[in-house]
Amino acid sequence: MASMKMTKDAALYFSIGCGRCELGGTPHCKVHTHSEVLHTLRGYLLQSGLKEESKWGAPCYTHQGKNVVLLGAFKDVAFISFLKGVLLKDEYGILVPPGKESQSARLMKFTDLSSLRATEHLIPAYLSEAIAIEARGEKVQTRSMGEYEYPEELKRYFEEHPLHEKCFRALTPGRQRGYLLFFAQPRQAVTRLRRIQKSIPDILAGRGLHDGYK
Repeated sequence: MASMKMTKDAALYFSIGCGRCELGGTPHCKVHTHSEVLHTLRGYLLQSGLKEESKWGAPCYTHQGKNVVLLGAFKDVAFISFLKGVLLKDEYGILVPPGKESQSARLMKFTDLSSLRATEHLIPAYLSEAIAIEARGEKVQTRSMGEYEYPEELKRYFEEHPLHEKCFRALTPGRQRGYLLFFAQPRQAVTRLRRIQKSIPDILAGRGLHDGYK
């Protein structure tokens, strides 16, 4: 069984998963559930001219050092995540945001091999457009940090621990956004506070929400 460490070799992802949960390396890993679809998608990505690397425990495909797409799986679907997908024309309307707060990424989802076969002829064109967007250096206009609401529990915690707030604000905007969304998700205040307290060691070390799995 995987030891809760992110997979650092992209090729290993297809045999043991991302390594970020206790199911990694077992038959129950969601990567094995979608093995055939993931291998087929990998073929398209390798043919596109993008370089395969491992980032955040998943295969990441880059153009001249810039991240273009990720390959991954949820419980019910395998997907290609276009990291600047909001900039794609998506004339066929097949891309969806990974979450309601997603500003940039858009997913192309596949429930099984038959759903992949129905749209796989579109993949090369979407990849070519994504590569062209990155080559031109296009940027996604995202919300500023000042537009994000801090949970009340986090505000009170920072009032009591000003050093922790200083470390939080020293994080990159992307890491701050990740934590704010993570802290705000639970409905119960006690759960929000528990998430905040559990994340403090990583925040003090300058790590993002998922960086601690290295």
